[in-house]
Amino acid sequence: MPDAAGQVARALRAAPPDQLAEAADRAIRRTLDASRTEVFIADYRASGLWPVLDPDLPDGGFLAWQGVAQRCFSSQQPALDGGEDGRCRVYLPLSVWGERLGVLMVELPAAPDAATVETARDVAGELAVALRAADRETDRYRRARRRERLSMAAEMQWDLLPGRSVTHGDFRLAGQLEPAYTVGGDHFDWSVDGDRLSVTVLNGTGSGLAASLLTAVTVNAMRNARRSGGSLVEQAELASDTIFYQNRGSRHVATLLLEVDTRRGVVKAVDAGSPHLLRLRGGTIAPIALEQQLPLGMFAETRYDVQEFTVEPGDRLFVVNDGVYAAEPAGQEPYGERAMARSMRSTRLQPATEAVGTVMRELHAYHADADLRDDAVVVCLDWRGSSPADNAGG
Repeated sequence: MPDAAGQVARALRAAPPDQLAEAADRAIRRTLDASRTEVFIADYRASGLWPVLDPDLPDGGFLAWQGVAQRCFSSQQPALDGGEDGRCRVYLPLSVWGERLGVLMVELPAAPDAATVETARDVAGELAVALRAADRETDRYRRARRRERLSMAAEMQWDLLPGRSVTHGDFRLAGQLEPAYTVGGDHFDWSVDGDRLSVTVLNGTGSGLAASLLTAVTVNAMRNARRSGGSLVEQAELASDTIFYQNRGSRHVATLLLEVDTRRGVVKAVDAGSPHLLRLRGGTIAPIALEQQLPLGMFAETRYDVQEFTVEPGDRLFVVNDGVYAAEPAGQEPYGERAMARSMRSTRLQPATEAVGTVMRELHAYHADADLRDDAVVVCLDWRGSSPADNAGG
């Protein structure tokens, strides 16, 4: 058993990318004496967990989401469920660098000891890495994620995303797009590079495929500058010039660019439009005032200035677009006037991955669960503060 994770890892490396669940099932049965396994994948809205090995399981997502699997997914901790026959189902998070993919269920003949649970958790970690790598080689796991057909624009947006969450020694970061299956031009992007975390939130103009194409050009222009060593200003200016010379000012992208020094808590910002930045400190939610500059692509050779502010250990930053902040369903006041702050304050005991879901669910409730009229983006960043222990394990 001590080498169970290694044996599973070797089996996964030898398996075709579309057969990882089956390869893991065989290896786990053999190494942990399991009677069966199941791999559950979280859907695009993170509202259900859906089986891969038995995709025809009736109401699989609903049942999994209501029970122990959901608790495991939310807490990111192993969860045990004992049966009357003495068997025990162990649910383990499938996560890579904080990106929550789903849950692995392993059914054992009896309740496991702590060492067995830890071994199973290592096994789940190996499977999560393999699933993340295989996602570019097969459509199987993406099919499991979708509960309805994605629009063409949404397909492009989800492929462009860096992920939905990331964990680091000094911070936790998560984001969510809605409506998940028809999102158009609004987007978020991030990158971790040493002590620097880059985060951008985009509020594109237009809708549908045209908006998605504009966002793709914008994101890739900023990535090109960033990956070439360009500063935050260079990222904004290259993207702005690229958009302008493609569209001659007829289209633009409101964007907030952030660069966080994850050791010192110093944040550089370029506010090029409408995304809103708010800080939750203790129980108080307050906007961070930045000088708003021109959206990217509005005029030729627009130049941008950087502003700075600091965060304290325990601070939570929210970035939302106008689809969240300015939502006015059925003649009500904008969501951002009061209701959004209440929903954000209610998340203070939740991890960032749960906080974005809470704000989105409250937004849907504010719309009386009707379809959102505009794309909605929520990004949540928790800065824990740097410590020698954190950095050693980072």
